[in-house]
Amino acid sequence: MKYFSLNHKAQDVSFKEAVVRGLAPDKGLYFPKYIKALPDYFFQNIETLDNVSIAYEAIKQFVGDEIPESDLKAILKDVLSFDFPVVEVESNISALELYHGPTMAFKDVGARFMARCLGYFNKDKDKKEQVTVLVATSGDTGGAVASGFLGVDGVDVTILYPSGKVSDIQEKQLTTLGQNITALEVDGTFDDCQAMVKQAFLDKAYNGKRTLTSANSINIARWLPQMFYFFFAYKALKSSNKKLIFSVPSGNYGNICAGMMAQKLGLPIHHFIAGTNANNIVPVYLKTGNYNTKPSVQTISNAMDVGAPSNFVRIEELHNNDLEALRSNLSGYSYNDAETTEAINTLYNNNNYIADPHGAIGYLALKQHLAKEKKSHGIFLETAHPIKFLDVMPKNIAIKIKMPSQIEAVLHNKKHSINISNYEQLKSYLLN
Repeated sequence: MKYFSLNHKAQDVSFKEAVVRGLAPDKGLYFPKYIKALPDYFFQNIETLDNVSIAYEAIKQFVGDEIPESDLKAILKDVLSFDFPVVEVESNISALELYHGPTMAFKDVGARFMARCLGYFNKDKDKKEQVTVLVATSGDTGGAVASGFLGVDGVDVTILYPSGKVSDIQEKQLTTLGQNITALEVDGTFDDCQAMVKQAFLDKAYNGKRTLTSANSINIARWLPQMFYFFFAYKALKSSNKKLIFSVPSGNYGNICAGMMAQKLGLPIHHFIAGTNANNIVPVYLKTGNYNTKPSVQTISNAMDVGAPSNFVRIEELHNNDLEALRSNLSGYSYNDAETTEAINTLYNNNNYIADPHGAIGYLALKQHLAKEKKSHGIFLETAHPIKFLDVMPKNIAIKIKMPSQIEAVLHNKKHSINISNYEQLKSYLLN
């Protein structure tokens, strides 16, 4: 498989090169040269397959022969070592819970897959090249990447996060592990962190000194494995014989874009919904046709506080840059913090279900859309465990949330971070 830059000004590269580089030299995101739909019999018999077999069929064309079948299946078995339950919340509405992994966030799968791919490429120690994973986080990415890459031979990890804009638990998960993980606490927003990371990738000062790659969803090895969730949900709900609508809490749009890739492979998804907070760039675009990025706004659903979604260019590519085609496949809705909190209360009081602030927005968007799609079955993605947002959850619900062992393990660890406020400080750290 070859990958091309969506800016169309860089050479095509292999899977390994795309993973190691993260971003193309022309600033573009990598995208596969071709996408071959899976055969009908795969979907007809999907309920007979285990998760590793499903994931292998979904990802193998994108890896090609660069990782042999036995090694790729071993990677997938290691990555998919936890459950992805579909929980019925109310009639025709289910929650797809993606938070049962090591850091209790949906990003565990992508981070672990990418880490193991880099580990595989580094297994020949005689040819090993030290790689620095440089990543910006608005919340859960940092913890997932830190956990996924911890102790991976030949890989150093530097995580940028906005000071005071991630939850206490999220901060603990990315600042307490040590070893090959370093956290840089940025005086600014997630957009500032992401801009620094992108600037570093384009800075030739690192040539010959550091090989930089990204573990944000701009990296194909972080982005593509998120397809698996949608296949697993389809397997669980296939027998309902209803059209499936997925409502995805969206910030950088990597998760929903991966769902659209699954759809491109032939997965029978009827429609997608992007649920957003005040950072409503895409819903506004779908309504008006005007795509305008803007500075991000801080909300209680902090992992979605993104004012310039990186992956939206991939979504446009999947729809041939045709706005009407996109509108037919994607709807977008946005909600404020008060509405989000009200949804958390409603889900608990009416359905005895505890949703985090991101899942609550997915639920709200799904309810709004299903008012006109009453014969479909809706699935909203629960992208992180509610325990990670105790500081913004309604207090009467927060006290009911049990402390998972994955979180308890890091709570009493000591925070270690380096404060920076601009790109030159990041550059100085990386070079020195």
